Amino acid sequence: MLRKQAQRALRLGRAPMPQADARGQSPERTDVVLPCGWGRLIAGHTFTDAAAIAAALLQEEPGQRDIAFYLDKPHVVVAHAPSQLFVDPSETFRLWLNAYTPQRAVRRGFTIRRLRSRADVAAINAIYRARRMVPVDPARVWGERAQRQVVYALAEDRHTGEVIGVAMGLDHAEAFGDAEPGASLWALAVSPQASHPGIGEALTRYLAEHFQARSRAFMDLSVLHDNSSAIALYKKLGFQNIPVFAVKRRNAINEPLFTGQGGGTDGLNPYARIIVDEAQRRGIRVEVVDAENGYFKLSHGGRSVVCRESLSELTSAVAMSRCADKRVTARLLAQAGLKVPQQALAADAEANAAFLREQGAVVVKPVDGEQGKGISVNLTDADDVEAAIENASQFGERVLLEQFCEGQDLRIVVINHQVVAAAIRKPATVVGDGQSSIAQLIDKQSRRRAAATGGESRIPVDGETRRCIGLQGHKLDEVLPFGRSLAVRKTANLHTGGTIHDVTAQLHPALKSAAEHASRVLDVPVTGLDFLVPAVDGPEHVIIEANERPGLANHEPQPTAQRFVDLLFPQTSFDEVPA
Repeated sequence: MLRKQAQRALRLGRAPMPQADARGQSPERTDVVLPCGWGRLIAGHTFTDAAAIAAALLQEEPGQRDIAFYLDKPHVVVAHAPSQLFVDPSETFRLWLNAYTPQRAVRRGFTIRRLRSRADVAAINAIYRARRMVPVDPARVWGERAQRQVVYALAEDRHTGEVIGVAMGLDHAEAFGDAEPGASLWALAVSPQASHPGIGEALTRYLAEHFQARSRAFMDLSVLHDNSSAIALYKKLGFQNIPVFAVKRRNAINEPLFTGQGGGTDGLNPYARIIVDEAQRRGIRVEVVDAENGYFKLSHGGRSVVCRESLSELTSAVAMSRCADKRVTARLLAQAGLKVPQQALAADAEANAAFLREQGAVVVKPVDGEQGKGISVNLTDADDVEAAIENASQFGERVLLEQFCEGQDLRIVVINHQVVAAAIRKPATVVGDGQSSIAQLIDKQSRRRAAATGGESRIPVDGETRRCIGLQGHKLDEVLPFGRSLAVRKTANLHTGGTIHDVTAQLHPALKSAAEHASRVLDVPVTGLDFLVPAVDGPEHVIIEANERPGLANHEPQPTAQRFVDLLFPQTSFDEVPA
């Protein structure tokens, strides 16, 4: 029997189970179910009964993602619970470690290291949540950090010390007792804010070399069949496709895999998608009205609400107009005792120059603009102001001059007049590799930002970008030295390549109070308020804008979509459902 199992395993490209020793005692482990933090890995090749594999999958805990892997007959497993299980539409790839050649040393703006602190575990979960992946159990991961069967590899930015990537490696010899010892890679993720190229490749190579040093025979991984960019990377590294399959349980996490991507909601952008996913998870009916522009209708219990991303029918037209006109926003907030910058409508060159002299430095923006279009920041020269006014007028008939205020760009999301999330927004920045021109670095970074945000974030190479680079003494065709960071925009708007970093836990009570007060003054149930602050943990601030349609997807892991759906359909809130 064992010989037949070994022969079948070899045909599938898997390691055979070990034979019994001379005393008849087998070192192999059977029916292995391994907790991995994000769920359990059910080692299918250690089971002899397909029904037992199905039963193990049906014991999946809420909020977890169990995977039955190394199955040669996945359909038989599914047949034991066809309404609850499905065959995962992923491909399995294998890297034979005896043929793997490590990459020669290269200069990178990040390092790869092992997990070493509780803060690392929190950083891992922040990345997983940002990537819409299942977070790990912090207590389990930290408690098992010294065990040999699981290893976490982390990518750390050399300059900031921020964790920007993670991958988990599993040692099969330690976990399963396989005779021909192998390994596998799981849950690889890169921060959507990361500005360095090659993080995923570096994490993969680190684990391959780690297991190669342990004399493991191979490293396997599973990747969705349509993830062409990841598959191209793995093939470049020498991975080969092998006929190994997986089965998962039908749950809210896996729903797109067994209902078809989107389930009728294809084409929605990430800002609409995050709300639709949360609504469907609660059993709320979703009807897409106009996918291209983010319109959808939610229905539950005889009530229907039409939304455009986070803008719903609960926001009145009057409240919307208050937010849309930046002059009205500032006037109302100032009358309520809140701090706002000085403003003036762009007029003739003489009046504009007078306002500039009065303020010292100004911001030029369209009165009714959005998504950072037409904004120029920290202008101190009258000619530059006139050029910026001409540029801004392309995005709106009226142009606003505003006092320039130093500080970090802070977005606070308020839903139902309560702060739900806060994040610092940073301007688009490139990091030199010593070989690429600034223009090439911008192009690479723009492509990475677009991929990480579903096409929502790109760095425009326009007059404002050229001005920003020129003010720092650089040109687009210049090669940026290795490791040198260069901000290529003054504004931190996501749509122009900016990145966003959660600071909800550090938010000063005075900033929280000001944001909630502002939402009531504007009488808007969902808003993203833009602050400029010296520090997020201090009280000083000015409020520069209010957005009636904030991008909720930008603020994970904070529960923005949950609180939005709570606002629309409070009866579906999990806080209200008895355990």
